[in-house]
Amino acid sequence: MMGAIVRFVVSAVVLLVVAWLTPGFAVNGFWAALFASLVIAGLGWVAQAMLGRGASPAGRGVAGFIAAAVIIYLTGWLFPGWLTVTWWGALIAAFLIGLADAFVPTELR
Repeated sequence: MMGAIVRFVVSAVVLLVVAWLTPGFAVNGFWAALFASLVIAGLGWVAQAMLGRGASPAGRGVAGFIAAAVIIYLTGWLFPGWLTVTWWGALIAAFLIGLADAFVPTELR
């Protein structure tokens, strides 16, 4: 349980840093980032269950990258007061989150 909490806090911090670096992607504070990380994880789990690991954000490659960008954009669309994102912002954020995940893993492998 504690490991899951730490992963979501790390994910929220990554979202805050990515929002600071990315034009077209903004998070309204730490609690919004924490909530967004929960929603993104949930939508990623649904995508993986429906489409398989290769086409989910956890999958590597173009399909996983596109799925991550769509999920980030969808999260911003579902919760506009907490997360503001454009399509370009979602693409850039998905790329930067993928880079951050290579150095600071947010899930157990």
